[in-house]
Amino acid sequence: MITVEYILPGDHATMGHSERLRRLKRLALLARVMDTAIRIPGTGIRFGADSVMGLMPLVGDAGGALVGLLIINEARRMGVPRNLLLKMAYNVGVDTVVGAVPVAGDVFDVYFKSHKRNVNIIHEHFGVRPDRA
Repeated sequence: MITVEYILPGDHATMGHSERLRRLKRLALLARVMDTAIRIPGTGIRFGADSVMGLMPLVGDAGGALVGLLIINEARRMGVPRNLLLKMAYNVGVDTVVGAVPVAGDVFDVYFKSHKRNVNIIHEHFGVRPDRA
């Protein structure tokens, strides 16, 4: 089970390197479960819970959006700047709106991995290679 702990606003300044790495690892795991946990054998195509949940009209896409907002909120609490948070929100918005279109949205969800994109934005901001988090 994935759990996410929160810190109070402003505490990011006192967050240690090991705490930041722990949070980044947890976010990377969450993004993997949502976007790339399952591979179709014989292909390079990977998908996750977001694509599967998207098969349920409205409810599935809303659930994926909530997970995306959780990642954005955690990034905010870690001190990611506003311009990157807006870029992350754009990714979640595109994933939610296009993903809500029947059939085409489900295919889109397999290829547009907003959670993974957003975790990569966080990694880049902190200068952490994704394989190190």
